[in-house]
Formats: sequence, structure tokens, C-alpha cells
Amino acid sequence: MAHHSRLCNLVIDCPVEDLGPAAEFWSRALGKPIASVDQDGDGKYAELATAADEPQILLQKVDHAARVHLDIETDDLEAEARRLEALGAKRIEFVHGRWWVMQAPTGHRFCIVRRQREQFGPHLNEWPD
Repeated sequence: MAHHSRLCNLVIDCPVEDLGPAAEFWSRALGKPIASVDQDGDGKYAELATAADEPQILLQKVDHAARVHLDIETDDLEAEARRLEALGAKRIEFVHGRWWVMQAPTGHRFCIVRRQREQFGPHLNEWPD
């Protein structure tokens, strides 16, 4: 059986106390309105509005250096992790039982997450298991 994945999020990691000013800056810089300054009600994520065929742009409050990372969404976390390991990636941490933090052979960190939007597509890749 095949599984699917695609790039879904560009995540701007922000070592700040308040995501409001960061969301305002990135909204103006990227020309995307602010969808939410507190996506989940816990102050950890802000979201900029993007079209359904674009990756979501999230701002994440973090305790590490500022950076940008990618999220790949999938309908099978384990199959996608195995596929990426076969390409040379390493599993770093399974967070809150919900997503994998991975490391590419280049040293870049990225996440494998469950499907993020109700419609799973477009630009969907299909991978044999």
C-alpha cells in the first residue's frame, strides 16, 4: 500500500515572549495577512493566511536560536519516517506522540507531521511502501 506526503508548513522559529510583533513583521514582509496570533490558544503558534495550494506559514515560540524549518505532512508517519531514513535522514525525537523531528544528512532539522488541512492536496506525492 502506498502512503502520501507533501511540504505543508514553513515554520519560523522565534525566541520571543510574544509572537504578536513577530507575526506583524512577517505578515508585512511576506505580504500575507495574519490569520491568528495564537493558533491553539496556548501562545506557542501564530499563523499567516495562505492559499489552499500554498504551504502554511507558522511562527513558533521556541527556546532555541531563531531559524526556519520545514514540515512535511503525511497520512502515515511511520512509513514516511522510514522513507526519509532510507534517504539518509535520522530520527531525533517523537514529540508529544504527534510528530517526528528529523535531521537531514545536511544537518537541517525538519518535522514529519500528520495531515494539516482538511483537503490533503494538491501537490501530493505518492510513495510505495
